Amino acid sequence: MREQNRYNFISARLATAIVLLLFGGAFLSRCASIGSPSGGPKDTLPPTIMSMTPAQNATNFKSDRVFIAFDEYVQLKDQQKEIFTSPAMRKKPKVSLRGRGIHVEIESDSLEPNTTYAIEFGSSVADNNEGNPYYGLRYVFSTGGEIDSLVMSGYTEDSGTLDSLGRTFICFFEADSVEVPDAYDSTMFKYKPSKIARSRNNGIFIAQNLKPVDYRIYAYYDTNDNQAYEPSIDKVGFLDGVYNPAQMPSFAIWYDSVRRYPSADPQLYLRMFTDVSFSRQSLKESKRPEQHKIELYFGAARPEIKKLELEGIPSDKIIIEPITEGRDTLALWLGVESDKLPDTLRGSITYMKHDSVRVLRESTEELKLSWRRVESREQERERERLEKAKAKAEAEGKEWREPPRPSTFKIVAPTTKAEVNPEQDLALEFATPLTRFDSTSVELLSWSQKKDTLRERVTFIADSISPRKWRLRSRWLPEREYRLFIPTDALADITGEGNDSITLNLTVADIEKFATLKFNVIPRTPDAVYIVQLLDSSNKLLRELRDIGGGNHTINYVPAGDVRMRIIEDLNSNGKWDSGNLVERRQSERAEFYKNDNEEELFTTKTGWEFEFNFDMAKIFAPVTMQELIERLDKREMVRLQQEEERRRKAAAARGNESHSHSSNSGMGGMGSLGGMMGGSGGGSSLQNISGLGR
Repeated sequence: MREQNRYNFISARLATAIVLLLFGGAFLSRCASIGSPSGGPKDTLPPTIMSMTPAQNATNFKSDRVFIAFDEYVQLKDQQKEIFTSPAMRKKPKVSLRGRGIHVEIESDSLEPNTTYAIEFGSSVADNNEGNPYYGLRYVFSTGGEIDSLVMSGYTEDSGTLDSLGRTFICFFEADSVEVPDAYDSTMFKYKPSKIARSRNNGIFIAQNLKPVDYRIYAYYDTNDNQAYEPSIDKVGFLDGVYNPAQMPSFAIWYDSVRRYPSADPQLYLRMFTDVSFSRQSLKESKRPEQHKIELYFGAARPEIKKLELEGIPSDKIIIEPITEGRDTLALWLGVESDKLPDTLRGSITYMKHDSVRVLRESTEELKLSWRRVESREQERERERLEKAKAKAEAEGKEWREPPRPSTFKIVAPTTKAEVNPEQDLALEFATPLTRFDSTSVELLSWSQKKDTLRERVTFIADSISPRKWRLRSRWLPEREYRLFIPTDALADITGEGNDSITLNLTVADIEKFATLKFNVIPRTPDAVYIVQLLDSSNKLLRELRDIGGGNHTINYVPAGDVRMRIIEDLNSNGKWDSGNLVERRQSERAEFYKNDNEEELFTTKTGWEFEFNFDMAKIFAPVTMQELIERLDKREMVRLQQEEERRRKAAAARGNESHSHSSNSGMGGMGSLGGMMGGSGGGSSLQNISGLGR
């Protein structure tokens, strides 16, 4: 019956009823109880609306003010980020408190004719004493003769983490009033949406007062609470095609008595990503933080440098290291001895720079880079001590020699002891790039409990990006211990400093103390490749395997504990997850968590155990249907409710209040309507049993 009803069309009359029921949600919330608070009666209810002037859903609206009266004094909070209008008015209305009510002042030239408007208050209104918010307060009116009354629901999700993305603005553009996006989509920058909705904390939105027309739908997460989309700052999402609420399947809607706001089954699914805004390429800043280091800051990623000249520095002595992934910040290391570097370096850089019409043209700019040695207090005292010792020796007619200074050569990681993962080798990182690496003088010894000392063969592998990083590869056996010895002056950095002797004691990770994961991949297409990420229970990345094709694969050295496996469909085979692009209308690459037949995605690994999985990528990356999305949200909501129940039980036990604990249990039991998603019959506060809405 549910499936049959789900595909019934929503009529305008029915949608109007939905809006009225949503508006009455705060009244219905009084029927829902999570439990009786301890310590005597406490006001936990939001204020009640006594009247609205002009009346709610007023037509032919000509007033310049609205007054909403409550049964108690109220307060206004976070107006800037909570209150918005749909559609946006030319000038935002002024909202203030007046007696036991809210006064809204609307400038006469702010409204369009024959338009349905909604003033959304979010959670800005609360009672004055306890601060109980009135969620979902909306005032609706029309400057024409009728109220637009259709409704659509949807869900917003972070496409990278797959987490719900609440407090997201959803923008509806009437399709016949905007350009058809082709190679370049400027809709979000060129037009104003005709309707606006906002998702709740659970990612669900209910867009109301829509027309029976085709809409192009976009969304953005308002990071700065300025109610404006900012590329590269706000996450954004869009839907391909157009959607008409009069032609959409019906959906279930109910009042969430725990969160105290309406919720619904989603009809629309928006995968949000961080877009990259256009940035003009230019050299923003150049500085010299160290004697041998220059930093260049560019306005856009991947600068194209044609020529770089520094007076007195041979070009082959300039080592370039990208500091950021997009290479918009570069470090230039100068491979010249310290006494040959002047305090002020002069030179020039020729690179491709955007002109006023966004065309890249070759540009040459002068460089002037100054550096001054600043002594620490310790260095100053040491210098003064040596100067006095020298002066005294000269006064006594004695020869004075400056004592040898300790080397300034630094190894960053590891220091004196480390554990080696045989699959990842030993990582070595230095403070500055190396100009000398005498690997033949480096000694790696190993021994077992039998004290049979062996000299091991080693291979040093330079990092493909950073000139300061190396990997040491050898035969790593967990039953043996290792000692790496790098003699004095085997290494030298760009300053000309050699190393003091370095000794590292190494142990090898024992595979028996870890879990092993084996998985068989069945790709969607023969040439498809994937990225498999292993995450712990807090979503911290433990391991990552790239360029995974069909066949059998193994992940060794997996720490014992709870893990999840995120799989990325690497469409362009570049070894990383790629975000989308709004202007180019390119969705982000899909990332999905692996689930077993019981739809479980969290697995517990154990020491010495081996686990096997089958990754059927056609199933994992199958198109998302609304039914599948509802089931996913059902399970997520069930977990949340269980966690909430456990939290309440612990709180009740800590207070020693058995009656409160019993009340909490019964309150949670009455939430079968909470997701409508759990298929329950619903409690007293449920709005799910609306005729024709699929419950």
